[in-house]
Amino acid sequence: MSPHATTGTPAPVWFLECELTNRCQLACRHCYSRSSPTEGHGSMTRADWERLLSTAPAAGIRRVQFIGGEATMYPDFLPLADHALSVGLELQVFTNLYRVTAVQWELFSRPKVTVATSYYSDQADLHDKVTGRPGSHQRTRAAIVAALERGIPLKVAIVELFDGQRAGEAHAEMAALGVTRLAPVDRMRGIGRATEEMGIEADVNELCGRCGDGRAAVSWDGEVRLCVMSRFLPSAGNIRDIDLRDILAGPAWHDLLTQVPRPRRGDPPCEPVNECPPAYDGDDCPPAYTECEGNALILPTIRPVRHLRADSR
Repeated sequence: MSPHATTGTPAPVWFLECELTNRCQLACRHCYSRSSPTEGHGSMTRADWERLLSTAPAAGIRRVQFIGGEATMYPDFLPLADHALSVGLELQVFTNLYRVTAVQWELFSRPKVTVATSYYSDQADLHDKVTGRPGSHQRTRAAIVAALERGIPLKVAIVELFDGQRAGEAHAEMAALGVTRLAPVDRMRGIGRATEEMGIEADVNELCGRCGDGRAAVSWDGEVRLCVMSRFLPSAGNIRDIDLRDILAGPAWHDLLTQVPRPRRGDPPCEPVNECPPAYDGDDCPPAYTECEGNALILPTIRPVRHLRADSR
């Protein structure tokens, strides 16, 4: 029996994660893409990305997310952002907010643009321990405050990697600053660089269970995947060879959908619910039943996700 018979069929894809580059100023210990300052930008050219963005609406895409690595480090980040907006797409930029230029602040303040970032601790040394970059806490926190002051829609995701990180305190700090779009604190997922720290191999049980459910991802080499977190699974095709619409309608995509354990719609996130600490996602629940940074990447929304998802079904 297909898993979809009991877990529900994933929604049509409307949200596309575009991994513009694998380069980043940081080298976070849990990075799903193993990005760092020494990584490259990949083989996708500006023309490749523009072609994808131009055809994305015909494939059902309403919003794209620019991510990396650090998306703002891609040489053609700003022209691609302009292009996405010009073809009618909503844009979210997932950025570490380590360095934001004046022109990037102007982009973040435009209509149909939202920002998402990660924050790890209310104490600088502990945050910087996660990112591997001294001073990253000060820069990111200052940029979060600046974004709030500018009225930029901002989503903050928090992942706990080690005991004593003060992730819960970081969550409370963000709420006190006025960040209203906060995901529950997530645990470290055994994918990417985290597999080395956790001493495991990546598998589908480390995913949130919503891969491919309303979303897809295109890597910096053009490969199409269920989401950015699932890059250890096979590609469904390459957009330099096949149109995105055809990939999403093809057998390889649908085969990948069956490989991911799905949370049952209507089920509580944990059983029993009262054993879950409020606003905290520990590793006391089955991975596929928990919130994850992948879900945090989608929000904030320009209109509520529930409306978007209802429209897409």
